[in-house]
Amino acid sequence: MKSRIFYTKTYKLIEDKIKKFLNNYPPFLTKDTIESPRAVGDALQHILENNFQHIIGNYAKDTSADFPRRAMADIAFTDHNGIHYIIDVKTHRLDTKFNMPNLTSVERITRFYEDDNNYYIVLIISYNKISSVKIKVDNVHFVPIEFLSWECLTIGALGWGQIQIANANNIIINHGYSRKVWMLDLCNALLDFYPKEINKISKRLDYFKKIKNNWSNRKDIWK
Repeated sequence: MKSRIFYTKTYKLIEDKIKKFLNNYPPFLTKDTIESPRAVGDALQHILENNFQHIIGNYAKDTSADFPRRAMADIAFTDHNGIHYIIDVKTHRLDTKFNMPNLTSVERITRFYEDDNNYYIVLIISYNKISSVKIKVDNVHFVPIEFLSWECLTIGALGWGQIQIANANNIIINHGYSRKVWMLDLCNALLDFYPKEINKISKRLDYFKKIKNNWSNRKDIWK
């Protein structure tokens, strides 16, 4: 089903609400934690988990944030049309030169998107440090993964393949993009990616055959 949240301007309103909420939130960092992007990210995620129902209001019928650490979702909600959304929270400190966050595995998103009523949402919070204990959220992206252009995505060699944002300083959004077209783009990316991985593995096999041969011909001085 086509989401009324994401195929209207509603999701832009939610982005604004998230940004305002976080910038008006009471101070929650220390001089030590503000220097750690991981600590800031964990804190922002925790705040969003505890307050997301309040932020999103009537757009959600119910919300949940009770997920294992390695789950696809940090937060989930269902809208009044029965569409199920899972949210993956990512944070990005803007003064870092390079940031390459993992999103999800190609196998997981393929299985999840077998159901047209499922939406995998990437919530990206971009912030700047403005004092020794205070950050300012400059930008929020609250979009289904299919709105992320393949011009800013890449695939990492982990398991079946891991979808990554190539550089969090360069996020390209295709508003209203077709899920079907995006999934076909994913397949094309993988059909290009896998042969390159096969070639890498072949070279590694040849390398370790030589290593094994060298070790086989060595005298065993460790007996």
